[in-house]
Amino acid sequence: MTSPHASDAAPFGRVLTAMVTPFTNDGAVDLDAVQRLATHLVDHGSDGIVVSGTTGESPTTSSEEDGRTLAAVIEAVGDRASVVAGVGTNDTSHSVELAQQARKLGAHGLLVVTPYYNKPPQSGVIAHMNEVVRAGDGTPSMVYDIPGRTGIQIAEPSYLELTKNPLIVAVKDAVGDFERGAWMLRETDLRIYSGDDALTLPWLSIGASGVVGVTTHVAGEAYSDMVQAVEAGDLAAAQAINARLVPVVRAIMGQTQGAIAAKAAMHLLGIIPNAGVRLPLTEATDEQVANIRAALVEFGLIS
Repeated sequence: MTSPHASDAAPFGRVLTAMVTPFTNDGAVDLDAVQRLATHLVDHGSDGIVVSGTTGESPTTSSEEDGRTLAAVIEAVGDRASVVAGVGTNDTSHSVELAQQARKLGAHGLLVVTPYYNKPPQSGVIAHMNEVVRAGDGTPSMVYDIPGRTGIQIAEPSYLELTKNPLIVAVKDAVGDFERGAWMLRETDLRIYSGDDALTLPWLSIGASGVVGVTTHVAGEAYSDMVQAVEAGDLAAAQAINARLVPVVRAIMGQTQGAIAAKAAMHLLGIIPNAGVRLPLTEATDEQVANIRAALVEFGLIS
């Protein structure tokens, strides 16, 4: 299935939200809320949705839940936005199963994180990525480099190997090394997406395609405007938008885990019925919620 926002410059769109997975009061996946949330995000600046990533609490959702969530999002917004399925785990065979499921359900893309905890050698990272992408049977893929969570970083020679796979088209970068990023853009055909909300403008300035964000839950339109300002060469406008985003980014990304804060924010906005998360995550504290509320008020989303 072809993404409605696929292009050479931005194979999955410009502003992708790593969507939270809403739960019912008893902790089950709330598919009605999933569809309402996905629709809200696309109506407010996101041209792509990542399902079952870290922010979707994928470590605690089952493969069956991931499939139902993905199908619900595709049904709700798949004709208007790129829908990318998070299929990366630290078990290659499990990731292969998730990739096959995502392809059958019609995902526009796959997100494959570096295997975590195992700390494989670079040869294992390359083999894992290629095996999972192969299971997607033609589905374009984005690799996810986030050493702060996985314990390993994808090395430059590994990127040169990975780019030989024509289905590996992009990187979600949470390393934040702009010199390395400039090298990647020069030496490979890979497109870069910012994997750190606060660094989106710097990434855009050196040629990144967009962002896979968490703060985009509440500020998707602002991020879209910032992308457009950079594309138009209006750095001053982009800087002004970035400055306006700072309190929101700090409130959502600087207090606790992203899924916790994003759920608190979406609950405050009335988009999801509760802010429940699954252990080992715990809900935002009253103080954290108050700080998120203050940031949303300052941003003009609530009064």
